[in-house]
Amino acid sequence: MADKVRYLSPYDGALAWIANERSELTFEGSTEEDWRRWRAAFEGKLRGWLGKCPDPVPLEPEVVETVDCGEFVREKLYFNSEKYATVAAYVLVPKGLQPGEKRPGILAAHGHGHGKIDVCGVCETDEERDLVRTLNYDYARQFALRGYVVIAPDWRGFGERSSPAEWARVGRDPCNVNYMAMGYLGYHLLALQIWDGMRCVDYLQSRPEVDPERLGVGGLSFGGTMTTYLAALEPRLKVACISGYLSTVKGDAITMRGLGNFCGAQYMPGLLTIGDIPEVAGLIAPKPLCVEMGEQDTCFVIDDATAAFEQVQRIYTAAGAADRIVGDRFPGGHEWSGRKSWAWFEQWL
Repeated sequence: MADKVRYLSPYDGALAWIANERSELTFEGSTEEDWRRWRAAFEGKLRGWLGKCPDPVPLEPEVVETVDCGEFVREKLYFNSEKYATVAAYVLVPKGLQPGEKRPGILAAHGHGHGKIDVCGVCETDEERDLVRTLNYDYARQFALRGYVVIAPDWRGFGERSSPAEWARVGRDPCNVNYMAMGYLGYHLLALQIWDGMRCVDYLQSRPEVDPERLGVGGLSFGGTMTTYLAALEPRLKVACISGYLSTVKGDAITMRGLGNFCGAQYMPGLLTIGDIPEVAGLIAPKPLCVEMGEQDTCFVIDDATAAFEQVQRIYTAAGAADRIVGDRFPGGHEWSGRKSWAWFEQWL
């Protein structure tokens, strides 16, 4: 009798699934018609797996602090994204705008860390400031210095929106605890993060200094996750830069790393049944997209990132938009590059 194959651990079962099952909608086409059919099917399935979103409520924005930062003004505000959630955000407004002048708007998505203060360069010590500047992590601030009006929200579970430390005691990941808590209420946490990002777009478009037709999004790490899903699912965002995130869930599972994609804040339920992260990024086509990949990144490793990027390129080529995607493979680590992205936003916005 042949030996039985048994899978005792979830890891063994996951690897066996990856080795033996085929994702339903991995992109394998080459023509624009292939792309159109695939896009409609994949987006529908993706939205279905994300599940429900809350009902919208009036934003009721309230500016609670205004700080002169030299070349721009930093406002701190709160607004409601849904009945039981308030978003804390910074808005950076360049000085010198003429009466009636409208600038492009940017949604700057932070990664794991302290939330909006990191990407806005709001540091309490010189050591923190040096670290942020070394990693180019203050890209919201840099966008403002380049003349954009920028909104940088705290995502759920970060910054002013952090849950009490006691809730994730005994070494548990707060992102996972927050994910499970929202699950009891019938929501996937990633869907709620995306919802908050869309409400940020609502707020940006309400600002008199912002051209509502010229909006972009960018972010590093978890900020890259948010950029990927927001650029894919929010049509009002016209340009994107995914930094330090493009990868594959399959690659994470096989290498037993799980450093980025196995996190409750950015977990996409059911994704491998329909495709992988490159397919999500492929939904961004034909919008202009810049992808930054650090050769020394130990969180999203370069070989996996390169393979993922090549798949997104295939989707863009089929969509007739090969000239609207650019990759920046730079000699750095898990950081914002800017070598190509600053010019990319200037070109398209």
